[in-house]
Amino acid sequence: MTFLSALTLATTGWAFGTAQAAAPAPTGTHTTAVSAAEQRAALHFWTDERLRTARDMTTSPTTTATATATAAEKAPHIQVPPLSAPATITPNTPTPPSLRASSPTAWTGDGLISTTAGKVFFQNASGGTFACSATVANSDNRSVVLTAAHCVVNSGTGEVYRNWVFIPGYANGNRPFGTFTASRLITDAQYVSTAGNANWDFAFAVLGTVNGRTVGDTVGAEGIAFNSPTGRHVHSFGYGGSAAEGNGERLNHCEGDEFADAGRPGSTMWGIDCVQTGGSSGGGFLADFNTGNGGGYLIGNISVSAGANEYHPTLGNEALAAYRQAGAS
Repeated sequence: MTFLSALTLATTGWAFGTAQAAAPAPTGTHTTAVSAAEQRAALHFWTDERLRTARDMTTSPTTTATATATAAEKAPHIQVPPLSAPATITPNTPTPPSLRASSPTAWTGDGLISTTAGKVFFQNASGGTFACSATVANSDNRSVVLTAAHCVVNSGTGEVYRNWVFIPGYANGNRPFGTFTASRLITDAQYVSTAGNANWDFAFAVLGTVNGRTVGDTVGAEGIAFNSPTGRHVHSFGYGGSAAEGNGERLNHCEGDEFADAGRPGSTMWGIDCVQTGGSSGGGFLADFNTGNGGGYLIGNISVSAGANEYHPTLGNEALAAYRQAGAS
């Protein structure tokens, strides 16, 4: 199993607006605040040339999983609905893809996902520059994106990456809605304490504003769900770096019926029969996805691959705690 890293309603009903129903206290999150000066430096750092040369690099994952996430069937299912994009940025009528994708294909459906999905860029302590994917998730502050923990922190050293930015709607080097800098980066503490157990490979970034507007008010936001039913038909989106995927310059799409990860003892991950390559890490897995309007509910993020399959961590109570912290920031 390989990390797709870019270092390369159920039982209790709906929670509208934000996930405010009662949930267990956090088992532990790790938050890194990014100063205003550091955010300004990140904006200056990411020149067009640096965007072009950021690398997609494969890392070695943990091969076993000794910790397990909270079982979804034992916890309340909580959903936050999507936030529509401003009408001024969705002038075209989406055209749904005609075939299911068993291998990555370019997303041509437009709609909400074409603005809420985007590319992440960051730098490690050694000066290397890298790319990942992320998706805007609806939240109280309209400033949150979901990505992979391995796109935020080095699980072996605990190093949190710097010059972290998100570019929604990224395509062929273009920044149609601007570059949003991270003001906070939030992971579950178990990701580092287990040296990279992929069950905890999710993260949330809180973003600053562009021209005084939040990312949600600028491009809209996908819904997000916690403790969701599993085994459903899902869609994934990311910026894979292979030539077949457009060398990381376009948004790609997979879909399929998800199945449990049987490859790692203790895994609570779920996957589909499709795989996107390095650079897609952190891209969204969505259920109840509407191919006509591009909206759905985030249930995880692209994390690892094995053979022709890609997998996502489930978003349980630990992810809910991190999300609430991000939305309140």
